[in-house]
Amino acid sequence: MHTVAVLALDHVVAADLAIPVEAFGRARLADGSRPYRVLVCAPRQRVATETFAILAPHGLEALREAGTVIVPGCSERAGPPGVDVLDALRAAAAGGARIASICAGAFTLAAAGLLDGLAATTHWAATDRLAAMFPRVDVRPDVLYVDNGAILTSAGASAGLDLCLHLIRRDFGSAVAADSARLSVTPLEREGGQAQFVAHSPPPVPRGSLLEPVFAWIEDNLAGEVTLADLARVAGLSERTFSRRFREQTGTTPLQWLLRARVRRAQYLLENTDHGVERVAARCGFGSPTAFRERFKRVTGVTPRSYRASFRTPAAP
Repeated sequence: MHTVAVLALDHVVAADLAIPVEAFGRARLADGSRPYRVLVCAPRQRVATETFAILAPHGLEALREAGTVIVPGCSERAGPPGVDVLDALRAAAAGGARIASICAGAFTLAAAGLLDGLAATTHWAATDRLAAMFPRVDVRPDVLYVDNGAILTSAGASAGLDLCLHLIRRDFGSAVAADSARLSVTPLEREGGQAQFVAHSPPPVPRGSLLEPVFAWIEDNLAGEVTLADLARVAGLSERTFSRRFREQTGTTPLQWLLRARVRRAQYLLENTDHGVERVAARCGFGSPTAFRERFKRVTGVTPRSYRASFRTPAAP
């Protein structure tokens, strides 16, 4: 099993702590087995949140055996992390652990020097402070999360869940991540580069009255040609109004959403079928195998062949 250590410091944000515990703890493989062992650890057994206290069952030594270390954010009442915490994080990183932060947890990683020279993010309200305190960090204020490979950071609130699902997808593929997303009652849609803060035009369009039918129509028509006019017609809006409303609701364009949906369908087919690249490309609506390979690698970082080799379901027909 892959061990995930979640670090709880005094004044930890309870939601930031619960998100990785639940996301990794609930993940399951196709055979129903649990791929992660989740350990909550702390410098001291008793840890205070803003409203209650918890008892952490593990100390900092748990970081040494972890393949992944998650650092939740702490409130502004928290003091600087102790030397023992910073040393433990540095040792974990030097030992090959993957280190990720949620929200203000980026300040702890930065204090340990783990973000020097790297791109990073945190909650949009704290990005200026992070940049001022740690000038060697390339702070990205307008993204949900940043993946540097071994070091990752995320913005606040639900972006922490986006990051955890991203890690699950990296480890075990899109099908396992999609199942984890369903268990968390959240869509597996948002990429790290999506904007943190999406403003809604007044009055906001209720979810379900505009985009839900469009998303469903896209999934049903991925193999064919899909135009902006088609999507606007499904939404019952002009193309210009639809494009504006779509960006307001999702933070991206209809075309980018469509391309991501096609890549997600391709991931599923590569994991669960023997279809060749040409057939996968055709079933997902890509104009040619070459266009499919280029788009797939741009989104996932690997070729379709490499992805299949890593995430192919053993019992795939």
